[in-house]
Amino acid sequence: MPLVIQIKGKVRGSLEVPADADKATLEQLALESDIASKWLEGKAPSRVIVVPGKLVNLVP
Repeated sequence: MPLVIQIKGKVRGSLEVPADADKATLEQLALESDIASKWLEGKAPSRVIVVPGKLVNLVP
């Protein structure tokens, strides 16, 4: 199922993830994605908001 990745409140891309993934797994997959590495520029996010089945929002 597609999972939207938002960074700084804007949609930056999406990932295909398992439908039964829990919040921790979704957060880990989002942080390890190429999208996150491109937009976060090596910095760790100060906050991660996970809405299972919909999106992960990374706040730098």
